[in-house]
Amino acid sequence: MMTIDEFHIGGDLSVRRLGFGAMRLTGKGVWGPPEDAPAAQAVLRRAIDLGINFIDTADVYGPGDNERLIRDTLQPYPAGLVIGTKGGMTRSGPATPDNHRSAIDNSEAHLRHTVEGSLRNLGVEHIDLYQLHRVDPKIPIEDTTGVLGRLQAEGKIRHI
Repeated sequence: MMTIDEFHIGGDLSVRRLGFGAMRLTGKGVWGPPEDAPAAQAVLRRAIDLGINFIDTADVYGPGDNERLIRDTLQPYPAGLVIGTKGGMTRSGPATPDNHRSAIDNSEAHLRHTVEGSLRNLGVEHIDLYQLHRVDPKIPIEDTTGVLGRLQAEGKIRHI
């Protein structure tokens, strides 16, 4: 039974309304591993201890370092933990105040590559929730959702 403090993703994944956005657990400029990995791991563990059951991350946080930090800290994952990750962007270096060093890429090749990478980085058989970081204006959204739908049908993504 769902409470007022919860909602369902796709009708079957129950998450609390307060989740944890893990982006800032990476290095400076959202690039590389955290400067203080034990402190970052302590933050993740504390979030779980406080009842958080949804963690949001992305393949470009690090790139990949954020997902691996979550895996290395929390695996085996507690029952009921939902991890959402994102794709569809690339990052060429650390972000600065005037340059995020990112680009959009919703091509099938890129999305397939990032989903496979996130599966490995998170150490999971499927991604609970996969989100687009940005919609690529060069690719029709129907093409992008078609790719994600195929990845879902292949069992790599649970919810889009």
